[in-house]
Amino acid sequence: MSDVALLREPWPNLERQRYAASFGIWTFLATELLFFGGLFLSYAVYRSLHPEAFRVASHETAIAYGTTNTLILLTSSLIMTIAERAAVEGLRRLTITCLLVTAALGTAFLVVKGFEYAEDISKGLLPGPDFPLRPASTQLFWGLYWIMTGVHAIHLTVGIGVVLVLTALISRATIPLQTPASEVISLYWHLVDVIWVTLYALLYLPGRK
Repeated sequence: MSDVALLREPWPNLERQRYAASFGIWTFLATELLFFGGLFLSYAVYRSLHPEAFRVASHETAIAYGTTNTLILLTSSLIMTIAERAAVEGLRRLTITCLLVTAALGTAFLVVKGFEYAEDISKGLLPGPDFPLRPASTQLFWGLYWIMTGVHAIHLTVGIGVVLVLTALISRATIPLQTPASEVISLYWHLVDVIWVTLYALLYLPGRK
């Protein structure tokens, strides 16, 4: 496909268009890192103040669910990378297939997370007056757990949505296969995965021997 076909207004040339797309997504990702960085900092401070409580609280997390979801998202990142490369090579069918698999894996993550949340709730692990763990400061861990995993799930839901929109636009040839949107969405997806790997290390592993 020619550069003219790939070019979109208001950019005068393809190089500037790609630069703008890259600059925009990296700026957005930087703000996301600042947002999650605040949550990670809060976790670090409270964990330093209540190390034993955080160890006890972390031991109650469902590591089987967490590990399964980590494998799911790592696989989805691999498939997304293949999709991006296939788009560069002009392989439309492979690109569409990989994008659909990526969205399916993201959905599988949310389904597994739903089962995990149900188990957490059944065990009473919602911070409040009847919280089952002691000391009371274990609620700090679980408060951060619900906030951080919940915000991550929202980001993943957005990622699934934009992947499906991109898939539909490519399938209908509404946008060219080698659109800068593929790189932008791929970077967003990888960020969501990196954040989850960090959450996995912080929330699921500290209480394990």
